[in-house]
Amino acid sequence: MKIMILGLGVIGTTYAYVFQKSGFETAHLIREHNRKKCPDKISVKLLDGRKSKQGEDIEDTYTVAMARQDESYDLIVVSVSGGRLKEAVDTLNQNRIGGTILVLNGVREERKDLDEIMNGRKYILGYPVAGGQIDMEKARLDSVLFGHMMIERKDKAGIDRYDDIISLLNQSGIKAECPYDMLEWIWLHMAINAGVITTAASLGDIKDSVAAARRLMSRAPALREAILTIRECVKVVEARNVDLKNYRNELIPYKIPSLLAGLIMKRMFRTNRLTRQIMELHANKDDLLYVCGSVYEIGKKMNISTPCFDVNYKALLNALE
Repeated sequence: MKIMILGLGVIGTTYAYVFQKSGFETAHLIREHNRKKCPDKISVKLLDGRKSKQGEDIEDTYTVAMARQDESYDLIVVSVSGGRLKEAVDTLNQNRIGGTILVLNGVREERKDLDEIMNGRKYILGYPVAGGQIDMEKARLDSVLFGHMMIERKDKAGIDRYDDIISLLNQSGIKAECPYDMLEWIWLHMAINAGVITTAASLGDIKDSVAAARRLMSRAPALREAILTIRECVKVVEARNVDLKNYRNELIPYKIPSLLAGLIMKRMFRTNRLTRQIMELHANKDDLLYVCGSVYEIGKKMNISTPCFDVNYKALLNALE
C-alpha cells in the first residue's frame, strides 16, 4: 500500500515507521512553511509491544519522504490535535490529495457532523494504541506502541479498501480490534482519559507530566479517586444515547469496588511497563484540554452531575494557565 501521513506528529510518525519497516511506502504532507525545518531522518526510540507484553526496546532511524500535491494514496493517516479535524481535511483538499482517510484521534462530534466535515470523502474511524513525544529540533521520536489498534467494523465503515487496511495492520504485526461502535468507543475512551487526567492534575503540578503520572500511578487512594471520577464521566457518554452494555469489557475495571480497583490499578502500573511508560510520555497540552473540555462541556449541556470531575477539571485549568 501507498500510505500518506498528514504532518509529522507522534502518532502518525510512530505508525509510519512501523509501516515503512514492514515494506510499505510512506510519505508525509508537510505545510510549505515547515518543509525546510523538516528532517530527512528521525532517530527512533520505541518501546514496541507487538511481540512482548513488556515491550521490546528499539533504537532505529526513520526516513522521512515528502508527499506532493495532486497525488492519490491507498490510505491517508490523520492524527491531529483535538478539534482540528476539519482543518486537516481542508488541507488535504487544498493539496488535492486523494485516498481513504484513517482518522486516529479523539472526536467529540456526532456521525452526521463527521460526514459533513468529510464532505463526501471516504473515511474510517480508528484509535491509536500508541503515544509519546517528538522533538523536531533534535529529530527524535520517543514513543510506545502496543500490539493492537482500535478500528471500525467493516459493516459500519462503508469503505472499499477495508480488507487492505486490515492486511496492512496484520503485516505490520498489529492486531485490529473492532468495538461495537467505534465512535461511541472513542467517546467512552475520552471520558476515561478525562477522569485520569483531571485526577492527576489535582495531585500537584501537571506541567511536570512525568511526575504527575508517577504520583497517580503509585498511589492507590489517588487511583480510587480516578475511578470515581471516571464513573462520573461515563455518565456523560451514557447520556449521549450510548448503550453501555455494548462496552462491558471496557468498563469492568471501573465497576468493581473502587478501593479494590485502585489497588489492582496500582499493581498493573507497577508491573506493566508499556502502560506505565505511555502514561509518562503523554503530555500534549492541547490534547489534554480537548479531551477534558469536551467531556465537561457536553456534561454541562446535558445537565449531568459530575462533582468530582468538575473540581478536578478546574484544577487542571488553573494548573495549565
